Amino acid sequence: MASSSTRYAYPFAASPDMIRSHQKDAYFSAVLLDQLSTLVRKLYGARLAHAYVSETRVVGELLYLGLTTLIGNRTLGEEYTDIVQVESESGRLPALGRRAGYILTCVLGPYMLGRVLPAFRRRLRGKLEASLRGYARRAQQQEATTERRRPLAMRVQEYILRNLDSITSPSPVYALSLATFYFSGSYYHLSKRLCGLRYIFTRQVQEGENRAGYEVLGVLLVLQMAVQAYLHLHSTVTSSAAAIGHPQGTSALVGGGAEISLDDPNAYQSANNALLFDNTASTLLPTAAVAAAAPSDLQKWTNTPPVDSPRYELSDEQTLGWIGAANRKCTLCLEEMRDPSVTTCGHVFCWTCICDWAREKPECPLCRQACAVQHVLPLRG
Repeated sequence: MASSSTRYAYPFAASPDMIRSHQKDAYFSAVLLDQLSTLVRKLYGARLAHAYVSETRVVGELLYLGLTTLIGNRTLGEEYTDIVQVESESGRLPALGRRAGYILTCVLGPYMLGRVLPAFRRRLRGKLEASLRGYARRAQQQEATTERRRPLAMRVQEYILRNLDSITSPSPVYALSLATFYFSGSYYHLSKRLCGLRYIFTRQVQEGENRAGYEVLGVLLVLQMAVQAYLHLHSTVTSSAAAIGHPQGTSALVGGGAEISLDDPNAYQSANNALLFDNTASTLLPTAAVAAAAPSDLQKWTNTPPVDSPRYELSDEQTLGWIGAANRKCTLCLEEMRDPSVTTCGHVFCWTCICDWAREKPECPLCRQACAVQHVLPLRG
């Protein structure tokens, strides 16, 4: 007698279906984010909506996954591609704790990293710069001309300082996880890999059905990472050899013993990193050496003569007469400019608006030219 029920072994989903599902979910999340941003803008104004773009995005993603994955339903993208999320070990539907862990690591993980990493980098950069200044002062005091090689600890700290952003970036981990996905066809998200969640088809795959993967993309991604690693290694070895041949180099000392290299092509960026942004006061604070310096020292370093009063008053109608009344409003908050500040491309915004924007996306809101926070210039007359 034939069995009354037939047991089907559903195969695991292929990488093209998971990517299409992710693209659909990203589309619907973007629609929800747009609606939330519009609601916040109408209730609290454009300035607050712009200031809390990241938080609004997190709320939108939590709301989307909370109404689908958390309560045990499929997302719209999963329904579109006929796939179901299961536990990789048992093949059962994931428990509530595992679904909640996936949502937290997928949404709150990147958000917390974006908040913690900049502060961590600032603190570590300050400690490394202080340690390297100590090495430089001890070398000047000892006047060691016989030993041309610098201490190993000093070279390691210089390497970490020079590549601090890359070392502390999670991008290589994401790239390695994505390359593994292209080869294996499982765990598209790093958070799914951590929580052990895979996808299966809800339909039977026919015998002759071709389920092609993205192995070629995996090969290209591995080649890209290999080329980047080679270029980084070559640059590091070349700079180390140049430092051994010219251990002292050409540098300039500015107040308090702060040393700025004149040989390093990235010295401009390194000098800008010395400026710390104070989120509470929304002002640029110079280093302690510059803050404690006398006005005469600042004039000597910058080669600028002292002035008793500002050359131009921004509140004077005669000064700003050539700017139309409509153009005196910030294009980000749509209000009268407060503390006008100019980007490297020449566009003017409120100081708070453009700094908040540049921290989230380092480019000009109008022309999309690259613009970091430390390159925004407040117009003080």
